[in-house]
Amino acid sequence: MARSLVSISDLRDDEISHLVELSRIFFEVNSREIPKVPTLRGKTIATLFFENSTRTRLSFELAATRLAADVLTFTLSSSSVSKGESLRDTAETIESLGADLIVMRHFSAGSVQLVSSWLDIPLVNAGDGAHEHPTQALLDAVTIMDHFKTGKRLDGISVAIVGDVLHSRVARSNVQLLSRLGANVTLVGPPSLLPLDLSLWPVRISNCLEDVLPGCDVIYMLRIQSERFSESLMPSIGEFSRAFALNSERLEMASKGAIVMHPGPMIKGVEITAEAAESPRSLIRTQVRNGVGVRMAVLYWLLGANQGRLESIW
Repeated sequence: MARSLVSISDLRDDEISHLVELSRIFFEVNSREIPKVPTLRGKTIATLFFENSTRTRLSFELAATRLAADVLTFTLSSSSVSKGESLRDTAETIESLGADLIVMRHFSAGSVQLVSSWLDIPLVNAGDGAHEHPTQALLDAVTIMDHFKTGKRLDGISVAIVGDVLHSRVARSNVQLLSRLGANVTLVGPPSLLPLDLSLWPVRISNCLEDVLPGCDVIYMLRIQSERFSESLMPSIGEFSRAFALNSERLEMASKGAIVMHPGPMIKGVEITAEAAESPRSLIRTQVRNGVGVRMAVLYWLLGANQGRLESIW
């Protein structure tokens, strides 16, 4: 079975460090007048998305294009899945067409790992249900490192992840990665939107955002994923917003250097106001920009020549 990136736990510490280094090289590439390198010329990357996506899908496709790879785009509505084709048949067809790597998003947790066991090419998990989203965690970590100029570690950085943690694949990947890199992570939300058993999570827990804000460096807001649960888990959107939404008043309670992050898509007026999302403290647009470079790094790491030697990029 080919090396894949399904979970943060797939990465050794030295591989995380290597991907951070590669990402910064590709940030420089993306700042050029012609932001393109021929490192994956002749390779074909397929995007296999069974859930809607804007940022992640476009980010991966742009990353592949900037590495000079060919891109195969799978569209669920016009695929043979609508005629009853199985997930395995779809994945094996894409491999048979000559794809060298598949970037996959699916609504079922564990689906990417299952598909990777059927194929002989690498897979990248672009989000599987409420399980994981490893490239989002990588781009978030690099964004925080570069803002606070901490090198390749996050020792001493306090991160509050706020909102619907229970259904968030982003939260699960970020808790794993940020804590491994030395950050202090606090999960904030109503009890009904936090996992029932957090005994193995290396985190603190709070049900009050105001208590956490003065001591955190990163305020990481999550979208309410109403498509993944019944409304019985939450009395009302309005009540959630009154207690946990990040607005200008709450942002003023945070420490002077605290930054605002969000994985997108944002529902402004629910978990975050427009003023907070667009404030000078917000790194949300930086996250989007950095996502291309980080995903270039991941694709290059999995498919690049010379076992990932940096000099082969040029």
